[in-house]
Amino acid sequence: MALVSYGAGDLLTTLVGLALGRGSEAGPAAATFLAVGGLAGIVVLKLVSLAAFYGVWRLAPEPGRVAIPLALATVGTVVTVWNGYVLV
Repeated sequence: MALVSYGAGDLLTTLVGLALGRGSEAGPAAATFLAVGGLAGIVVLKLVSLAAFYGVWRLAPEPGRVAIPLALATVGTVVTVWNGYVLV
């Protein structure tokens, strides 16, 4: 679920919104990656963040590490829904 909502949902709706000029990137890191690398910069940032979260998940002790994909799925779902709202 985390990969679907945070990885794909947020990324795809963000890319569509930016490509159509119907949104902007609010996060400072994402805005920097967008300014430097365009839409490809956003893809790179998403891949780097997913790799970092995976690394933290691997290092986190049980049972607390379940919070990492749960948080990503929650944030990803909220952001994807919001992006969809902005696109409509």
